[in-house]
Amino acid sequence: MPPVSEPRYGVRPRCRLHRRTLRGRCGFTLLEVMIAMAILAITLVTVYQSQSQSISMAANSRFLTTASLLAQARLAQIDAADPRSVASGNGDFGEDFPGYTWRVEVGAVEELPLLKRITLTVTQGRLATRNTYRLILYKAVAS
Repeated sequence: MPPVSEPRYGVRPRCRLHRRTLRGRCGFTLLEVMIAMAILAITLVTVYQSQSQSISMAANSRFLTTASLLAQARLAQIDAADPRSVASGNGDFGEDFPGYTWRVEVGAVEELPLLKRITLTVTQGRLATRNTYRLILYKAVAS
């Protein structure tokens, strides 16, 4: 039977500060640390991209919800008004919705002269992309 202080073959020796040798494995090699860091970096970049995309989608969703409700409210006001008095124009939604503006364009429908085409565009000036929401209403005009 071998002495207790000698390691058995096939068994990794335990690392002790006073018994380190060049042949014994006492910790991680530089290659192992570099591979672990590369895996960690790839994982963190993936998580960061996912988080960034999630924030972007939440902002887009918030814009679409707010813009559609504002556009529907403005179109309800236009729809309640006399169709002959509806004219093109623009404006904003006040201090409650800063950065949101609206533009109304009124045009005739060539195929049906009794109809007016009312296009309402809501824009958010703070967003760089996908900042426009458009609704179209066709309204009958009595002669």
